[in-house]
Amino acid sequence: MSFRRAAQLICLIIFLALLAGAGHIKEADLFLRMDPALAGITAIAARMWTWLFLPALLVVLSALLFGRIFCGYICPMGTTLDFSDKCIPRPTGKTERSPQRLSPRLNRYILVFLVGAGLAGVSLVSWASPLALITRFYGLVVYPVMELIADQSLVFLYPLASWLDIRSLMFAEIDPSRFTAQFFVLVLFILIFAAGWITPRFWCRYLCPAGGILAVAAGKPLLRRRVSDDCNGCGICAQKCPMGAIDRLHPERTNHSACISCRTCEANCPQEAIEFSLLARPGSHMARETGVSTSRRYFLMAGAAGMGTAALSLTGLHAVSGKETEGWVQPARLIRPPGAIPEPMFRAACVRCGECMGACPTNTLQPIWFAAGFLGMFSPAITPDRKYCDPRCTICGEVCPTGAIRTLSAGERVWARTGTAVIYRQKCLAWEHKKSCMVCDEVCPYDAIEFEKIADLPYPVPHVKEDRCAGCGYCEHYCPVTNEAAIVVTPMNELRLQAGSYREAGQIRKFNLSLRPVSEPLEPKTYPGFSRGEIEGPEG
Repeated sequence: MSFRRAAQLICLIIFLALLAGAGHIKEADLFLRMDPALAGITAIAARMWTWLFLPALLVVLSALLFGRIFCGYICPMGTTLDFSDKCIPRPTGKTERSPQRLSPRLNRYILVFLVGAGLAGVSLVSWASPLALITRFYGLVVYPVMELIADQSLVFLYPLASWLDIRSLMFAEIDPSRFTAQFFVLVLFILIFAAGWITPRFWCRYLCPAGGILAVAAGKPLLRRRVSDDCNGCGICAQKCPMGAIDRLHPERTNHSACISCRTCEANCPQEAIEFSLLARPGSHMARETGVSTSRRYFLMAGAAGMGTAALSLTGLHAVSGKETEGWVQPARLIRPPGAIPEPMFRAACVRCGECMGACPTNTLQPIWFAAGFLGMFSPAITPDRKYCDPRCTICGEVCPTGAIRTLSAGERVWARTGTAVIYRQKCLAWEHKKSCMVCDEVCPYDAIEFEKIADLPYPVPHVKEDRCAGCGYCEHYCPVTNEAAIVVTPMNELRLQAGSYREAGQIRKFNLSLRPVSEPLEPKTYPGFSRGEIEGPEG
């Protein structure tokens, strides 16, 4: 195994380990913060710069010295594409079908397009950031499938474990995560992988905006490809180059902006005329860079197109269902994660990488479709119907690579209010159907439900103490009414801050938030068989 392959494998293993350990490993989002496109576009769109983006700056600086080694040795997207390209059958002797109509500067046009949209306050980088996309692929598609396989394996092994009396295996359970956008992400990556049939690393060559940034920085790196006078112009190096960085007619010439220092040309040169070094050896000459002319007009057009798309998104593709508040439409049931910054900035800062969703221990964070308009696609939202949001959990903020979800202490997390529960009396078993039901009170970690005896009703009926409710969703998740729960969480009175203390802001608003003194997860206890679907409630 070559040094490059070993480096790629090690970096991929580290990436997957960090992704699997999100919430338990402090720097789980390290690779995401190394993506210069993700960091740069987010900083422009959200109008903010934080130390979280420092790794991306170091990656760009490394390109000045060593070229695009991040693309060739570290990036998990590139490693995954190298593997998928190996699995694609090719005609003997051909490694590339270079599309004649695609410009090698296309990724830079895409980058300028994203910058133009960012200048207008709209972040579209989630559609193109390599680290956001690959995190979404592994976190929302690959890992859930692996969890499902592991869960089915436990079922298959149960008879053996029972026979051997291995109780830890007999009672082991795995609850596979489920996400609403899995098939969309899968189809997207099938297309990305299939593009490798056209040419190796098609994505890296033509579409990757991070590659566009590094291409500009790596125009004349210190460590570069050098060709000696022993070169006989056979062109094998150009034929084998996965990035098309070598001129086929003049193989001594190199486009250093495209070269990822993979050293494939060096390994395949029959004359041993190629080396990668800081200094030229005697008898060699520096490989000249192929002329890559830039068109100011095309770059201006790309930037203008980005701004136009941003304007369209802000006027014609935004959410239209909901109440408009402070210039943006708030859908009635859109519940953002605790610690999410105010919505306009959240949509600009969130890169839809799926890190928070994959790390969420209750799987309540799900990617949304058009609930918040085009600009909100694939951003995370709490879905109490799926599961509640544990008020003792701070994982989503800890793994967010851009600060779209703030990192909160345990004390501040209690005050990070995501909404307020509302009771639909016409659906409630106690109010409408005159049945005894106290599930919402039993499971509420904030003790925000109180019961009152009403005339003409045989049992006490529930009320929500709004100053004590934080919108965690326990009540909605465990409500036994079928179809739609009789108590639901809405974003009413949510508390979202860009900076400052949640506790202080909550006290100013007269909130009275505190957790009940329990150590175990709350479950319905009065009615052991109580769960949604087991008690027939009103339809609708």
